[in-house]
Parts: sequence; structure tokens; C-alpha cells
Amino acid sequence: MPEKFIFEYSGKGKTGVCLPENDCPETSPENVIEQDLLRKHPIGLPEVSELDITRHFNHLAGMNFSIDKGFYPLGSCTMKYNPRINEKLSKLPGFADLHPLTPSQYVQGALQIMYELGVYLAEIGGVEAVTLQPAAGAHGELTGLLIMRAYHEHNGNPRKYVVIPDSAHGTNPASIIMAGYEVIQIQSGHDGLVDIEKLKPYITSDLSAVMITNPNTLGLFEKRIDKIAELVHSVGALLYMDGANLNALMGYVRPGEIGFDVLHFNLHKTFSTPHGGGGPGAGPVGVKSNLIPFLPKPAVKKLDEKFELDFGDDTSVGRVQAFWGAFGVMVKAYCYIRMLGAEGLKLATERAVLNSNYLFNRVKDIYQPSFGGTPMHEFVVSGKFLKPYGLRTLDVAKRLLDYGFHPPTVYFPLIVPEALMVEPTENESKQTLDDFADALLKIAEEAKSKPELLKEAPHNTPVRRLDEAKASRELKVTYKG
Repeated sequence: MPEKFIFEYSGKGKTGVCLPENDCPETSPENVIEQDLLRKHPIGLPEVSELDITRHFNHLAGMNFSIDKGFYPLGSCTMKYNPRINEKLSKLPGFADLHPLTPSQYVQGALQIMYELGVYLAEIGGVEAVTLQPAAGAHGELTGLLIMRAYHEHNGNPRKYVVIPDSAHGTNPASIIMAGYEVIQIQSGHDGLVDIEKLKPYITSDLSAVMITNPNTLGLFEKRIDKIAELVHSVGALLYMDGANLNALMGYVRPGEIGFDVLHFNLHKTFSTPHGGGGPGAGPVGVKSNLIPFLPKPAVKKLDEKFELDFGDDTSVGRVQAFWGAFGVMVKAYCYIRMLGAEGLKLATERAVLNSNYLFNRVKDIYQPSFGGTPMHEFVVSGKFLKPYGLRTLDVAKRLLDYGFHPPTVYFPLIVPEALMVEPTENESKQTLDDFADALLKIAEEAKSKPELLKEAPHNTPVRRLDEAKASRELKVTYKG
């Protein structure tokens, strides 16, 4: 059933609250806010009862697809199950009700969690120090770039450009530009990995850094990373790892030990905290010892048996967001790491890679890969075979909704025509993977025998196929009855 707009439930005089009369007139808005700042006209919010609004949002929530309702194989984004115990612990009053300006002597437990989480992440990443401030992966990228820029400026030359492969995460170019650098993108080799011969012309004194996602967005491990690191470091540049795919390496590969100077961690991917909807998220950044002076401040430091906030000195890039970071997300990541332990984290990696390869091998003969090699935690295949039937990968994605599955990422990375990017995650059972593979293979058969069925999909969702191009060009964010 479709759901009405909240404004359509509105009625004059309806309310969901009952507030007492204001017995302190001097605190009314007209007495505490300057007159020219007061609204001249009502804001026009809907007037609804508590029952109406409860039913409205519960209905919307039931219509929404979530990881609690079905398989969510969104490639690159690692949409995996978030243990409810983490949610419960993060909502304990001692965590949820903290004010960020509470003096440190009254929040020793919170500071201890932040300090120990940084230690754990540094150990996992093979780095010497971590900042917890960045609010998400792209924010971590920017922070890492600002740290690298501060390092080069301290050495007398900020340098000019940052090199990325064409398999880079989509936010990398924007982060580079925001940090004041020029983006240079190089084409991947025939094997889908960084082409060192194409990289070599940019190994100059103007190179600030090379940013690499490892495994890359094709799900392939950059097996020549030692050679890349050697080249980058030979001219005093730095090597950055986009850690969005760390869940393929955790417990097996420590990026700091294979040549990376900086990496960010997506707590809302690898360490199983909520993901999507613009937040919450967290993208801590880890660095090698030579970059520690440039980390954002304040940071938590341990003095004897007490924890304090260290506001640092002039070499720091300063704050990268208000207060101390996404603390609720940190608590969940801390619980996840502590509950699994070293062996559990390693097992999560093993199962993520196993699930990915099992599913890949079930569908690769129809949905063919564009590059060779064994994928890790995710894989990319192509829907090119659909073209003779007048269909595209988008049609497969829409049809998957009728089978009860959220579609994988489509049309990314751009270097694969008609791409489907699939990440099954370690939580999913063989039965779920088989059901998903069966659906993909059945859709491939439908494409040949009933192409119109795919063109008109989805058939069983609250809304049918939307005109996404029109929606992006004619965005309407206000209600007009």
C-alpha cells in the first residue's frame, strides 16, 4: 500500500503534545530573540496526532529495504549486519548522555574507550598512531591528504599533484581537490591493477602522494604494491591507502607493513557499525611515525593511569570536526573488536573472501568478469550479454527487487561496462548466496525469453520504476499540497 505525505494527515488543531502554559513570559521568543530575526509567517509544519505520526513513520519504515529484511550485497559499501549488542551498549546512559565538554576527570571511561580503540586500529593497520576525528570515509581521505600536505609543507614544498588509478573510489578526486592538489588519474593495466609503466612518468619531486584502494574497486589485491611503494618513496612522496576494503585484509595484511604511510578505516564498514543515510559514520586515519606531529588535535593521551585530551602544538592540522568525533560509532566499533578478538576478526576476513568467491563462481559464466584474477571480498562482473535483448544492467537490478533482494552496486567502477559490483559480506549463509545466485541466473534466462518483464520491473515494490534522471534534474524537496 502507498503511504500519504505527512501533510495529508494534517488537520487544524491536531497535536501530539500537551505543554503547560508558559509561566515565565520573559523567556518567550519575542522577548529573547531580536525582532528582525523572528518569523513573519508560520512555518507551515503539519498538525498531526501522536497516533498519526507513529503509524506514518512505522509504515514508511516497513516499506524501506534494510539489512534486517533481506540480503544487501552493495559492492564497495559493505552493508553487513550490525550486532544488536553493540547498539545496546552504545545506548547506555553513561555513553549516550555524555556532553562533549564534560571535564576529562568525569569521562575517564569514554576517554579510555577512545584511547584503546586507537591502539587496536593502529595494531590492525600496522601504523603508529590514529586520529578518531574524521566523520566518514571521504572525510578520512581529506584528513589524510591534509596531514600529507602539512608534512610536505613542513619539509619546504607542498608539492603539486596526487595520482590515483581509474579504479579509485569515487570520492578520491574530490578529496584531492579539496586538499589543494591536482588530480592525475592513470589507466589500469590489462589485469585491472595499477600499471606501473603508466605511473612512472609522475614519479617526480612534484608528486605529493599516490592514493590506492587495496583491494581495489574490482575486488583485486594490488600485488605489485611493494614496487609502487618503492617508486613513490624514492622521490619523497607518500603512499595512501583508502581503507574502505580493509575487511578483505583484516588479520592477514597490515597496510603499514607493506609500504603505506597513511590509511583511513571505515568503522561503518569493516567494524560493523550502522551505515547509510548520510550517517552515522566514522573514518579514523592511521599514520606512520613521521606523520604523527601533523595529526588532528585534540587526541586522547594516557598519563600514568589517567586519560587526558592533548591539544598538541602548531604542527597539527588542527580540528577536522567539532568536538572529538562520532563517539557512539566508536563505542560500537570498540565492542565489535573486543567481542571478536584477533582470531574472530581474522575469521571475518576469511568468510568474506570465501563468500565472495563462492558467489562469483556461481554466476561468472553468465555475468562475465572484465578482468582476470581471483577476487577478494567483492567482485565485479558485467551485464554486456544483455545488449542483444535491448536490456541493461539496470534492468537486472530492478528485477532483483521482485525476488526480495537489494541490487548490488551498478555502473561502478566505470572501467567495467554494464558493471555489477557485488559484496556478499561474511555474515551471509550459503543458502542466501545460493538463493541470490539462482535469482541472477533466472533473470538472465528471463532476459532472453521475456525481456519486457525486466524492462517493466520492479513489479512488487511500493513504487514502480522511477524516472531517476528526471528526479535528479527536477529535485523537489518541499511539499506543496
